Amino acid sequence: MQFGIIGGGSWATALAKILTDNGNSINWWIRNEETISLIKKRRHNPHYLSVAYFDPSQLFLSNNIAEVVDKSEVLVIAIPSAFAIDALSTLPKDALKGKQVVSAIKGILPATNELLNEYLSREFDFSIEDYFSVLGPCHAEEVAAEKLSYLTFSGIHESRAYDIARYFQTEYLNTVVNHDVMGVQYAAVLKNIYALGAGIAHGLDYGDNFLSVYIANCANEMTTFLKSILPVTNKENPEINYSASVYLGDLLVTCYSLYSRNRTFGNMIGKGYSVKAAQLELSMVAEGYNASKCIKKTNEKLNAEIPIAHTIYEILWEQLPAAEGFKKIEGFLF
Repeated sequence: MQFGIIGGGSWATALAKILTDNGNSINWWIRNEETISLIKKRRHNPHYLSVAYFDPSQLFLSNNIAEVVDKSEVLVIAIPSAFAIDALSTLPKDALKGKQVVSAIKGILPATNELLNEYLSREFDFSIEDYFSVLGPCHAEEVAAEKLSYLTFSGIHESRAYDIARYFQTEYLNTVVNHDVMGVQYAAVLKNIYALGAGIAHGLDYGDNFLSVYIANCANEMTTFLKSILPVTNKENPEINYSASVYLGDLLVTCYSLYSRNRTFGNMIGKGYSVKAAQLELSMVAEGYNASKCIKKTNEKLNAEIPIAHTIYEILWEQLPAAEGFKKIEGFLF
């Protein structure tokens, strides 16, 4: 199976490492020609996960996305949600015919308030039968260090998800499959919002006792939201374990880990940074910022009870002071 990777950031680089460590040659689209030249010369991505080295003979590198798509059977899309449409909109409408797509995007596309599969269906007539998601808990930095991690591959047909997942199984990475392809994507969106909130709480000098109660309530709120979308996303088999790693595990690691850019971003907000100042300081995309607005829009139709996520939206987008917002959140917790 010929894999193509779309994206040049830390998560794309980690996925490229996993595939090439398994002996696969990959086609890799990176927007910046200078980065491509440096990878060819130095054998690592100079900007992200620079400790991960590659065999150049396994890489076809190009800044022409159509060329990479054409050469690949399975496309792993690993670009921040805010930039996905800009990259994919240059493709011909029939570019994805006969392909399989694995989404490694951890957010809603903010320009259209859609999940990636919804955008691909509308713009490329792409079937969800050929669409899969890959989600954590799995920090790119720990993949680079080859610390044991787990990835969940979701597709509406688990057998097909397994066929793809086995290419990613290594000594340092175990793979799991499930059928909840829509639910896991929304879980990834929500956990970034809650992790950003965990960072705000830390910046406001709340302690571990509060944070544990906060995260437990976030897990409950996430389950409420995911159950509200079940009639749309999982009609045939509603039995889902929301304590599984792709739901609860990913929430926990994103809220607690120092690798979490959402937690780091939130910590800055809690310490008094403006959103703009925090974005400039972080110099990477914190998906939870845009995600908070996207989930608010999505929930206008669902009316799920998600007061924590809504309050974090108010802090980020409506200038609600962080301390005042967390006083509100204190009243929601049990």
